[in-house]
Amino acid sequence: MPPLPRPLRSAAKALPLVLLAVSFTVQAAAAVVPDLLLLALATAGVLGAEAALHRWLPGQVALLAKVRADTMTRRLTCDFLLLFGMARLPGHQREAVYLPLVLGLLLCYGLHFALHAAAIRVRQSRTLPLLTRNIDASALRITPAPPALLTRRHGPRLLLFGLPGTAGLLVTAATDRPQYAATGIAVTAGLAAVALGELMRSLVRRRPAGPDEVQEWFDAWLDDYRPTVGMYFSGGASSAYQANMWLEALASLGERPVVVVRERFMMQRIGVTDLPVVCLPKVAQLLRLEQSALKVLIHPANSGKTSQVLRIPTIKHAFVNHGESDKLSSCNPYAKAYDEVWVAGPAARERYALADVGVRDADVVEIGRPQLAPVAPYAGPPSGPYTTVLYAPTWEGWDGNPGNTSVVLAGENIVRELLADPGVRLLYKPHPMTGSVDPRAGAADARIRDLIHAANRARTGPRPDPGADELARRTAGLDALTASAFRPDADNAERMLAQGAPEAGRAAAVEAATAAWEAAYWASLPAGEHRIVTAARPALYSCFNASDLLISDVSSVIGDYLAGEKPYAMANTSGLSDAVFRATFPTVSAATVLTPDAAGVPALLAAVRDPGGDGLAEARAALKLRLLGPSDPPSPVRFAQAVRELCEAADTHRLRMTDRLLPGIPAQRSPVPESRGLDLEA
Repeated sequence: MPPLPRPLRSAAKALPLVLLAVSFTVQAAAAVVPDLLLLALATAGVLGAEAALHRWLPGQVALLAKVRADTMTRRLTCDFLLLFGMARLPGHQREAVYLPLVLGLLLCYGLHFALHAAAIRVRQSRTLPLLTRNIDASALRITPAPPALLTRRHGPRLLLFGLPGTAGLLVTAATDRPQYAATGIAVTAGLAAVALGELMRSLVRRRPAGPDEVQEWFDAWLDDYRPTVGMYFSGGASSAYQANMWLEALASLGERPVVVVRERFMMQRIGVTDLPVVCLPKVAQLLRLEQSALKVLIHPANSGKTSQVLRIPTIKHAFVNHGESDKLSSCNPYAKAYDEVWVAGPAARERYALADVGVRDADVVEIGRPQLAPVAPYAGPPSGPYTTVLYAPTWEGWDGNPGNTSVVLAGENIVRELLADPGVRLLYKPHPMTGSVDPRAGAADARIRDLIHAANRARTGPRPDPGADELARRTAGLDALTASAFRPDADNAERMLAQGAPEAGRAAAVEAATAAWEAAYWASLPAGEHRIVTAARPALYSCFNASDLLISDVSSVIGDYLAGEKPYAMANTSGLSDAVFRATFPTVSAATVLTPDAAGVPALLAAVRDPGGDGLAEARAALKLRLLGPSDPPSPVRFAQAVRELCEAADTHRLRMTDRLLPGIPAQRSPVPESRGLDLEA
């Protein structure tokens, strides 16, 4: 089912906030008038809006809290207005009846405050100083987490527990019988008291290991495992793909690899791997790696926290990047902070030399792109009824350059031209960060998706039942291997326990299951159905293999796609002339260049389909050699060799520093009894 149009989606997001504001306004007016029916309806509106916010729009709940309109404040306001309106209703008893109800509500909120404090204490006791994956953590005495409603969902808990009291007050307002309000308030207080007791019980029973114990356990694991090479990564929630693309290459090394991340949320965003993954949030924990056997860390991305790990003198650091392109970001001056910069081929070496950002040529090592092994070679023009076109634009970048992404100026035109051809099957795979900087890119991306959904509604084909059944079976099998079976209430500590040492052979089984899933996925699609690919599966390289043509921007996708030497086109939205565009960006040398109006798309499709129309095959082969380097020795071999040589450099550096420091370190003195005084010659 296609998603709602963008204006309707925006309206749907604003509706709970509007309902909340209107309900509070009406409730206040009904309390002053007073009007029982309006008071009841407005209170129900407040509760409904609260439930909608917590269920579907948690981000707006956080925004309200920033302006001091948090859940507790809103609940207090709602109950106060309700009591105030009840007190003003004619014919109702006054202080003698309502004072006990007010005191009962105060007791309820007092219990809620105590419950919130206990929840904070429980979370603190279960927040370990570091997290791990694929490491046996059973020695840390980690127990199942208390219910999330009690510890991590303060707003829903307050709303749910307070519902009986609010309902009792409404019934009392309608019937003038205070026993209903008293009963509801008693139920609310009872729920809070029981929850508080449960949290106190979890605090006094066996707790997980303390921070010092956890650190000692981790230090012991480092001494036992003795990792020699690792990957360091820090970034936002949408950037995990930058690290994931290096997992398989790292695992293929004949070393003892480890993955080091800095953000706790990243533990579940790092892809499926058997490699040990550790999260070291604090600098003090990170710097303890200096005492480990680690010799080399590879870095697929720059971040503010990268400078912290570069302070460790016993470890050599290599920047491997998460992709290479002609953009300035591929020759960032930050790269000179690393011991070496590992690039794919000669083009990147030349790029650093031309950029003159302080990276010495002697520190640049060409290793190819070891993760491109799954990319299939070009097998000629499409032979079936459809030409599969992969449109994979990059994101808008940080500098506001209109040439960064084609989505804003050319994306809709490109997609319209492709969809207008009845022989095209479109795969649209936008960059994960599209729209994160420029709202226009996000809006254009939404319109492109709408175009694709509309085209699919107009073009429907029979879905092969055997293929669909096979895909369901393969999906279940792959999920069984890769999905982590967590309880809904599990916290980070419990997940750490559940994600212990992997079973032997799991990585090979996942690789085989992934290949089988991808084959079943493509076979299951109706003939000619366009696809919007944003999930982790199918992977980008699987989309490469399924496509006959790529349309992209100046990005690393071009270099990776060239591994298969298939035809590709690039959109020129930079404002540069064709000649200047080709001269500025070397990856354009083997591409068909599209203008923002996408007028060249029909001719491009005709050339791709014509066996004799591909005049850029030789140019692509030459550019592949320049971008990715030679195929012999293979890239994984060159990558492993670079790791070994940098490990040897780390060993040499450690020995050299030891030799330098030993003569300057004074000998340890033996303790002298106080009665004998200080022996100056000891």
